[in-house]
Amino acid sequence: MMFRRRKTVPLSARIRDHLWPRRGFRRSWRYLMLRVLRINDSSYRIAAGLACGVAVAFTPFVGFHFVLAAFIAWLIRGNIIASALGTLIGNPWVLPFLLWSSYSVGHWLLGGAALRNLPEDITLIYLIHHPLKTLLPMAVGSVPNGIIAWFVVFWPAKILVARYQVVRRQRRQHSIRDRAHAIRAKSS
Repeated sequence: MMFRRRKTVPLSARIRDHLWPRRGFRRSWRYLMLRVLRINDSSYRIAAGLACGVAVAFTPFVGFHFVLAAFIAWLIRGNIIASALGTLIGNPWVLPFLLWSSYSVGHWLLGGAALRNLPEDITLIYLIHHPLKTLLPMAVGSVPNGIIAWFVVFWPAKILVARYQVVRRQRRQHSIRDRAHAIRAKSS
């Protein structure tokens, strides 16, 4: 393979790098931000896709976040790549807080009936055997949380992407002019 490592990285090191990046969170988030800003599409489509990804991160369907975000982005004509990058907000550090907020809102919307008869230590086995006691409030609560998150992300992202695209276009035009002047200067 052309792009393969000479030494394979052990599974424990790969997991550690996903949970705590070697070069830090700041650099990772900056890289993701630049990836979103440099997508070649309209500012509406990029912002809508990103907002769809963030909104879907509130749902309890963790294995299907990419698929759900891509589908919703496709429905509203958002950028599918931006939606995939938006789902990354549901990383292992933030996802428990997102799910807890969805559960709390769902519990409140269902009238408090969701917290009855819950054990103190909720395990994965309990969630599998009693999905309606936990999954239903999370699913119901993720809808208003997702809608709010969509609007909170969409408008600033649209403005930021539009400004970045204008500045990038101007920079490209200046560099093209500079190269043209240099070529003319050489030829004369």
